[in-house]
Amino acid sequence: MSRAPLMPKATAVWLIDNTALTFRQIADFCQLHELEIKGIADGDVAQGIKGLDPIAAGELTRKEIEKAEGKAGHRLAMAKPKTSVPLTKPRKGPRYTPVSRRQDRPDAIYWLVRNHPELPDSAIIKLIGTTKTTIGAIRDRSHWNSVNIKPVDPVALGLCTQLLLDQAVMKAAKKAGLVSESLGNTGGAVLIPASESIKEEAPVSDASVLEQLGELGSDAPSQESDAEPKYDADSVFGKLGDLKKD
Repeated sequence: MSRAPLMPKATAVWLIDNTALTFRQIADFCQLHELEIKGIADGDVAQGIKGLDPIAAGELTRKEIEKAEGKAGHRLAMAKPKTSVPLTKPRKGPRYTPVSRRQDRPDAIYWLVRNHPELPDSAIIKLIGTTKTTIGAIRDRSHWNSVNIKPVDPVALGLCTQLLLDQAVMKAAKKAGLVSESLGNTGGAVLIPASESIKEEAPVSDASVLEQLGELGSDAPSQESDAEPKYDADSVFGKLGDLKKD
C-alpha cells in the first residue's frame, strides 16, 4: 500500500482550492473516496478544516501537480522524503514494569529467591524487570528496605504470568539437574500406569465372611453372663419365713 498524506482531508481541501486536479486524482492521492472529495468541494464534508499545503509538507512537488493537471489519467506520486529514519530493532533488556508496580518488585524478588533458589539472576531479571544489584541485596538481606520486604507471589502482583513463571522454573530445574529431561518435556508430573498403581486384591468369598463373623461372635461376651439374675417370688418369701423362725 502506497504512502498517504499525514492529514488527508486537510490536504484534499488545499488541492481542491489551489489546483485544477480532478476529484479522482485527489481521491487517489489522499486515499479517500471520490464522493467524499466531492462533498468537500460542495462544503458538506470537512467543514472548518484548514487546508494543508502538501508542497510545503514535502509530500508533493510542484512539477508533479503540473504534470497531473495536464493529464487527467495521471496518478499523483508522493515525493521522496528528504530524510530517512533508520529502522531500529527492539532492544533486548529487562522486562518493562509499570511505575505503579515497581514498588512491589522487592517483594516478588524475595518470593522467588526464597521459593525457587534454583532460578538464576538472569531469569529473575527477565521475569520481574529488575537489576542484578537489587537481587543480590535482597538475597543477602542488605537491601535498604529489608525490614519491610515480604515474600509475595509475582503472579499475584501482576508482574509476570503464571505461564512464564512455570517455564522459567522448569528450565532452571532442568539445568540444575533437579528434574529429568523426560519430565521437563512433558511439562508436568508423569502419571503412573493404572496397572502399577492399583494392586489386585483376592476376591472375598462368603465362607470367609461367615468365618470372620463367627470369630467376632465368639469373642463377644455372652448375654446370659451379663444379664441380671432372675428371682422367684415363692423362693424369696420362703427364705423370709425361715429367717423369722430363726
